[in-house]
Amino acid sequence: MALTRVSAFADLHDTFFDYVRDITYATMITVDRKGRPRARVLLPVWEVVDGRPVGWLATYRTRVRTAHLAHSPHTTYSYWSPRQNTVHIDSRSLWADDAASRRHAWNLYVAGGPPGMGYDPARYWRGGWDDPEYHVLRIEPWRIQLVRGSDLHSTVWQPDTA
Repeated sequence: MALTRVSAFADLHDTFFDYVRDITYATMITVDRKGRPRARVLLPVWEVVDGRPVGWLATYRTRVRTAHLAHSPHTTYSYWSPRQNTVHIDSRSLWADDAASRRHAWNLYVAGGPPGMGYDPARYWRGGWDDPEYHVLRIEPWRIQLVRGSDLHSTVWQPDTA
């Protein structure tokens, strides 16, 4: 299995967004206070800010997720396709409770991030981005690994500042 390491997200930008758009749903993994992992399938949206990927997750603020993230904000998001293409995103996930972040994530879901992804969040939160049940996690990746299923070539992005 070949491995390529890059420090500029631009070096894997297109493949990252192609895989995410193709696979759509990610498995989010958090860890509880006893170090036990918990997985759930969700649909984050993505953008690039100042040359780095940033994810947003519209979600309900469940007791379990809140407790896990209070214990450790370190999360992994994993995408997998039947062609064996995978994306693994090691990150910090932080509640973004400010109005600007909530509105920004809402608009990104509606517009698609990347284009072709997303959904109308009003299906779940009828009160719009201001709905008290609507919450947002900001996903800040510090390492991304892409694996191409056809030959298992792996590309790892990790900025020098991670």
